[in-house]
Amino acid sequence: MPEYGRIIQQLVERCKELPSKEERNEMSRAIIDFMGQRNPQLRDEENYNHKLWDHLFILANYDLDVDSPFPFPTIEQLSEKPKRMEYPKLQGDFKFYGKSILQLIEKAIELETGDEKEALIEVIANNMKKSYNVYNKEHVTDDVIFRHLKELSENRLDLTGIETLEKSKIYYTSNNNRNNNNNNKNNNKNNNQSNKKRHNYKNRK
Repeated sequence: MPEYGRIIQQLVERCKELPSKEERNEMSRAIIDFMGQRNPQLRDEENYNHKLWDHLFILANYDLDVDSPFPFPTIEQLSEKPKRMEYPKLQGDFKFYGKSILQLIEKAIELETGDEKEALIEVIANNMKKSYNVYNKEHVTDDVIFRHLKELSENRLDLTGIETLEKSKIYYTSNNNRNNNNNNKNNNKNNNQSNKKRHNYKNRK
């Protein structure tokens, strides 16, 4: 552990040579304080003192007879390989969709058949299309997205009956709302202009 330096290593070796356990306990606590001063960044970490005592025991080559407030680790524990991490199902051709898409797919599968489920499936397909275009830098047809969705959901979600996303309910509804909002804005604008003209005409009289 080079971050502690040669001086602390020499102190640890000296501590091991002390004849009485009482002396070793006293010196080991002093070494722990010194180690904390040499590496103040460790104080921001969880279990700060526990880590320092573990490091002391490692520096002593797992051979230090002192009373520690924490159980010392064994060589077997420290040499044990970490457990293999589970990787998400999204790999290869589908990795660009991201984990959130998988979570949404699972949520959609759990929903009862109805408008809410249908709308969520279409939202998922829309986001898949956006992710595909960002990652691949190319246009993708809706039938490709539908095929990927079907495969990722293990055939439990299927939009292949829709020709395009633009013809789905969510797009139709959102476009109608957008058009209605634009029409309302235009009507309000025209009304304001008409009112302004009438007001100016009255003032001229």
